[in-house]
Amino acid sequence: MTESAQYRGTGRRKNSVARVRLVPGTGAITMNGKSIEDYIPFPNLREVVLQPFNATDTLGNYDVLVNVNGGGFSGQAGATRHGIARALLTVDPDFRTALKQAGLLTRDARMKERKKPGLKKARKASQFSKR
Repeated sequence: MTESAQYRGTGRRKNSVARVRLVPGTGAITMNGKSIEDYIPFPNLREVVLQPFNATDTLGNYDVLVNVNGGGFSGQAGATRHGIARALLTVDPDFRTALKQAGLLTRDARMKERKKPGLKKARKASQFSKR
């Protein structure tokens, strides 16, 4: 089988990076060699991954192959969503308005704040005592 039409997109969220390939097919989503149901245990996060397809009415038109690493379930789902949205832009540039209005092309810049010296976490300090 020759995969003539392949569309690629890279998505990032928190500490996760998702490299996405769209191949015309039946709508199967494979993340790191597993089906999405096996990889992401939460149905609400699986919905997040499908948002770009719902915004462009292309649900079930493409098989999605994702390599994702870093972060947790939420970050990986967000990164995959971002990567799918970017890959759909290469499929058809006319999708830009629909994806932009849904807010799917914007990289979510929120990251974990770095730990500061003298504190337990980024902002958590030990309890203040006068004596």
